[in-house]
Amino acid sequence: MEAAGDAVFRMAKDGTILYASGRAIELVCPGASLVGPHLGEIVEEEDHAALEAAIAHAASTETPSRVNARLTTPQGALWMELQIAAFSNADDQIELLAVGRDISGQQETEERLRHMATHDALTGLPNRSLLSDRVRMAIAQSRRTGEGFALLALDLDGFKKVNDALGHQLGDALLRVAAARLSETLRDVDTLARVGGDEFVAVLPEAVSDAEIYAIARRMISVMQMPFDIQGHTLYIGTSIGAAVFPQHGDGEVKLLAHADTAMYRAKEIGKGRCVIYDQQKFTQPEHDVSLEAAMFQAVRNGEFLLNYQPIVDAGSRQIMGFEALMRWQRPGEGLVPPSQFIPMAESNGLINLLGAWALKAACVQLKRFEEAAGRPLYISVNVSPRQFRNDQFLGIIDEAMRLSGLRGEQLLLEITEGILMSDPEHAEAFLKEMVARNVRIAIDDFGTGYSSLAYLKRFPIATLKIDRAFIKDLPGSVKDVAICNVVLSLAKHLDLSTVAEGVENEAQLQFLARQGCSLIQGYLTGSPLLPEQALAVLKAPPSAPLKRVLQ
Repeated sequence: MEAAGDAVFRMAKDGTILYASGRAIELVCPGASLVGPHLGEIVEEEDHAALEAAIAHAASTETPSRVNARLTTPQGALWMELQIAAFSNADDQIELLAVGRDISGQQETEERLRHMATHDALTGLPNRSLLSDRVRMAIAQSRRTGEGFALLALDLDGFKKVNDALGHQLGDALLRVAAARLSETLRDVDTLARVGGDEFVAVLPEAVSDAEIYAIARRMISVMQMPFDIQGHTLYIGTSIGAAVFPQHGDGEVKLLAHADTAMYRAKEIGKGRCVIYDQQKFTQPEHDVSLEAAMFQAVRNGEFLLNYQPIVDAGSRQIMGFEALMRWQRPGEGLVPPSQFIPMAESNGLINLLGAWALKAACVQLKRFEEAAGRPLYISVNVSPRQFRNDQFLGIIDEAMRLSGLRGEQLLLEITEGILMSDPEHAEAFLKEMVARNVRIAIDDFGTGYSSLAYLKRFPIATLKIDRAFIKDLPGSVKDVAICNVVLSLAKHLDLSTVAEGVENEAQLQFLARQGCSLIQGYLTGSPLLPEQALAVLKAPPSAPLKRVLQ
């Protein structure tokens, strides 16, 4: 046993030490004796149960057992792998032999690997994997006790500018300091995790009231607003925080994180450096529906999308001058899916390029049938999404639509929003020059609700302003709406732009707009969105025929 060089113990059947090797004495109590106490007395308390089980197993079954336990030494706890075997002594009594091998290096390596798997390498905070485990634990605890908890999503304001300007090395140093500051604001029972880039998530057990959440968030925001002295640079950043509470805002990990993220982005939108608690009533943006998205891809293959055409009429004569093509999704067994639900989804997943190209070509071809029925020229108005506008192939799609339909350029009106122009003015200017070369006209949709910058009216070749329905619905009774409409119409007149008033629903609105010089009207008063066959019927009918009777 001495020659083996391991820590060796000979024990009675109950684990009392009868003999200890020199190596065992050297490790546990140099210069003293180990004979007499139970082996468990020199093992860390946390490992007692495992050791007792291994001793009992070896003594009762007379088959070897193995256990990992920490020996108590003057230098601290030392991990040992103890192999315990039973044997018969000279008196034919059962004794036990325990041979211990030092595995502290192996344990340190395993612990380091476990830490790397569950913690962020840069900040040392729990990573997304460990956060997920902590959230599930918090949910289980809440269900047992009936006490909820809060989940905070944090994003650093201004970090990207620092990272881009001064480099990733300094950005990493800033993140380490930021993580340390945020950790200091939390309680011992709280968890702070880094889930990517400059994004953090905090789990706050039993913090469910607005007052508690805001108090913790204020501490976080305050420490982040203090200057950071990093590698000779004094830097200023901040943080925006979104909060969600279990179970009010979600009964599972995925929903809680999604709603906390939604609240955090709302905090950024309304000024940054603040905390917003999720509110289902206020946050009306629909959640991303994966099943609906899958159905949308299938709908494209099945041809479930169709176009309606809303008449655009002359404000004075009420003669139809053109149509706006409006995309609709007729889902079998479900009915019409609202455009507000599927258009943003199509914009997000890229389907809008395919759908938009189809809509443009179909609308242009359909207009030729409308002109044949009317016996006079008409125009078609088609909406263009931001993704379509940035698509390099969009010019080719326009050319193909014009070639297939035989339309002249001035018969096509492309509706874009102010945001599209302002997000990338250089691209917009180049694109609009191409449109001018083709005689295609450009309309600004929902005018007055976006940037409302007069600069782009001067810079870009705009042909038409579409006055948003928000300024029409209270006419002529609203003094403010009257003033706004008068200003827009006067501006358009002096810039030689045509105007289309959207959302006209009653005679008083139409009469007011006609008197003020609005050239074109669009709304339920003069025509709701129509199927192609209905639009053809309206165009073939006598001008004096009531619309409802024509459509019956």
